[in-house]
Amino acid sequence: MPRIALVTCRPAPEISVDRDLPVLARALTQAGAEADIVYWDDATADWGGYDLAVIRSTWDYSWRAAEFLAWAQRCGKATRLANPAGVVRWNADKRYLGELAEAGVPVVPTRYFAPGDAPDLPDDHEYVVKPTSGAGARFAARYSPDEHDTAVRQLARMHAEGFTAMVQPYITSIDVSGERALQFYGGRLLHASRKGAVLTPGTPYDERKVAHPGLEPWTPTPAELAVAERALAAVPETEELLYARVDLVDGADGQPQVMELELVEPNLFLSLHTASVPRVVEAILNSARP
Repeated sequence: MPRIALVTCRPAPEISVDRDLPVLARALTQAGAEADIVYWDDATADWGGYDLAVIRSTWDYSWRAAEFLAWAQRCGKATRLANPAGVVRWNADKRYLGELAEAGVPVVPTRYFAPGDAPDLPDDHEYVVKPTSGAGARFAARYSPDEHDTAVRQLARMHAEGFTAMVQPYITSIDVSGERALQFYGGRLLHASRKGAVLTPGTPYDERKVAHPGLEPWTPTPAELAVAERALAAVPETEELLYARVDLVDGADGQPQVMELELVEPNLFLSLHTASVPRVVEAILNSARP
């Protein structure tokens, strides 16, 4: 009987509830595994007692990035960690988008501003400011050129807290065709979803957002699948990935671009794709075997 830890975070008012977690734990138990739901920062957890630790919904990690990455390193030494600590560290900082671009993957154009850098913001189109370490649109906001001073204040606040900021053009196609999330598990496409725009004009950067508005099933196009696979092929230690989510939008040329690559703790949307549960269970059990 394999022992599996499904890793999550402690409940808090600003943390979303992972409704998939009890469903997955129950399905693994029914398949013959021993599945425990464990907080990543539980000092009493015996990670070495598990055959596999699967990061599921550690949705507070961007608040405590250094602490979380140190935990992933320790956990990965004690047992098999999915995804591996090296992948988690690489993916926890969205400067990986620059590496994907260098590898020829179409990504949303991105510039980075570390603490101490002078702000150089667009003056002819809408844009988005957000931290390179963040989740659930935390500290993200959409600006028009005439909101320059407000955007500068956001940058100053983020820099004061030690964050590197990233600035991207606002992709207007999101307002029409949405954002598509292609989910992979065990090296295969699991399912795909589409959601509406998260950032609306005038919403303060420090206001909590609805992370997945209007979520619905989606059938990915061949072009979307090709871009997603190119992105995954560019990831270090790709052969060790248990799961991945590739978020895509349409660029100015109408072709898909990578908005984000989720390799740490992506929402699986199993409540929308209930038929995917057995495939997730199968992949986890296969990964837990020696």
